[in-house]
Amino acid sequence: MNSFFNKNRMLVAAVMLLLVVIYIYLSYFKLAFQEQGKFTPKAPTVERGSIVDKNGKPLAVQTNFYHYGITPKAIKADELSTFAFEVSSLLNLDAEDVYNEILKNKGSSFMYLKKKLSQEDYDELYALLQNDGYLSFSRFDKIPGRVYPENDLASQLIGYMGDDGKGLSGIEYSQQEILSPMVKDIAAGDLFGDNVYLTIDADLQHKLEKIAKDTMRSTKAECMMLIASEAKTGAILSYISLPSTNLNDYGSAATEATIDRPAMTAYEPGSVFKIFTSAAYVDSGKLDADTIFLCDGVYERETNRGEKIRINCLEHHGWVNVRDALKYSCNDALAQMSDLLDTRSFLSYINKFGFGKRTGIELPAEATGLVKEEGDKSWSARTKPTMSIGQELTVNALQMVQAASVIANEGVSVKPSVISRITDRNGNEKYTLSPEYGERVIKASTAKYILSCMETTAQSGTGHRANLGDISIGVKTGTAQMADPVNGGYSDTDFVSNCLAIFPVENPEIILYIVIEKAKGETYAGRIVAPVIALAADEIIDHLGMNRQGAVGVEHSGTISIVGNPPIVVQDTVPSFIGRQKRDLIPLLDDNKINYQINGEGWVYSQYPPEGTPVSEGMTIELYLE
Repeated sequence: MNSFFNKNRMLVAAVMLLLVVIYIYLSYFKLAFQEQGKFTPKAPTVERGSIVDKNGKPLAVQTNFYHYGITPKAIKADELSTFAFEVSSLLNLDAEDVYNEILKNKGSSFMYLKKKLSQEDYDELYALLQNDGYLSFSRFDKIPGRVYPENDLASQLIGYMGDDGKGLSGIEYSQQEILSPMVKDIAAGDLFGDNVYLTIDADLQHKLEKIAKDTMRSTKAECMMLIASEAKTGAILSYISLPSTNLNDYGSAATEATIDRPAMTAYEPGSVFKIFTSAAYVDSGKLDADTIFLCDGVYERETNRGEKIRINCLEHHGWVNVRDALKYSCNDALAQMSDLLDTRSFLSYINKFGFGKRTGIELPAEATGLVKEEGDKSWSARTKPTMSIGQELTVNALQMVQAASVIANEGVSVKPSVISRITDRNGNEKYTLSPEYGERVIKASTAKYILSCMETTAQSGTGHRANLGDISIGVKTGTAQMADPVNGGYSDTDFVSNCLAIFPVENPEIILYIVIEKAKGETYAGRIVAPVIALAADEIIDHLGMNRQGAVGVEHSGTISIVGNPPIVVQDTVPSFIGRQKRDLIPLLDDNKINYQINGEGWVYSQYPPEGTPVSEGMTIELYLE
């Protein structure tokens, strides 16, 4: 022992110990005086705000989902079959498929078995894995998610949020930064998005969607749009695009069911557009309420360059003024009106109505539509008279509603909106809708006159099936051929059938616009859309509690006497046949002095020559029934 602890060895050990101590002290001082690394706090979470209707009814609500994954190579061979059987029932998967999928990936470190498990499914599955000892090779990824309590209600308007927490369409997309603010300061703590209140009323939306879906079935149409808005504020009360999709199963939806048609689809509106061009002609002073035009069934003109123009009218309307032209939807008269107004002024009115540009509504991917300019290559001598009747230009449904607000608001447009207010998580308002009015488009007197013409159209014209009786309504119908994408030109089978309504006429409150595309069988808007306008308007009136004081009250003893129509007598002048049934006309066929041409079935809605025309022997009276 004494020889081991000799002087040299002890000295070496002492030196080594001293060196260790020195190293420790130097390391300590180095750590004490060097710049310390900054503490990185946990990244804040962002709770997405809700989307609700105008009354606060939830339409899109924040929730959490879980992706469930496993490590296949960590599963023992003798427990694979049992594991696959036990989890498959909770994951709603086939046990054999689960077994084969795991076996196929046996050498991999990770795979997902099921994505987007609800909180309830997660709790149940976690308990099973814990009890059976499967947690060691299981993993759950918690992701932010969305629940849509009303399923497919207003689905294109509300939109959809993807798995990454970002909106993919609709309000979810356009209001992404409002609903889910970006993290700018990682140390600021958790963030909460604001709540977006829509202008729609969910209960009214339910009622009108039922009418729309019933209409889709009865007409066998491919798609349909319906917009109901407040005439004076632009707030949209109902926004319908069919077909629609269940937002809780958006991933499996057909493309057609995800298209926001009122905003994204551009189409030729046809005769509904005549109320805007008629307004332009009257407002310009080039014609007035008493100016008349002779409709002989066709508009024909040849330019000084030899270009021939021919636009057919459905009937021979005879002498008509603006009111009659809208009432009967006369192509000939509208084309003749276009000759009175220069092209620059005509296009100026069209642009001021808002066509050819986006409305600016709070929705993504709004179509601009197409309004030709005089210098365009496709412009011809036919373009202006054709645009006058709603062809050779395209619009979207929101533009039509905005343009209708000009008629309803005495010549001034109001921007459509689908957001009524925005609040923080505590209910403090950060935004409230205030009507956004545009420039004056037409004089107030012009707007009132056109609206009165629309009322005439509802009472005795092509839109009479939309007439309400107890509340005044102005309408205009239109049926337009759609483009043929295969052969070019216009299709012989595909039509856009649409109808625009404003009510009540004396103090407009509601604008209602309905579009049916590619109906099978009957396509005439006066027959398939106007009746839907009446149904939808009745629902809106009752839901909003609008005054029905115009309704007629009848008192009687309980005994009802049915009196037949008096016979039609033709003497010195042509009488009015409007509203008479076909059976009332049969006795007229025995008259040898006058020829009667009866077209169609049902009741007379148009005649030529008009009431009051002198009767002459051998004349022909044409009657049109529907």
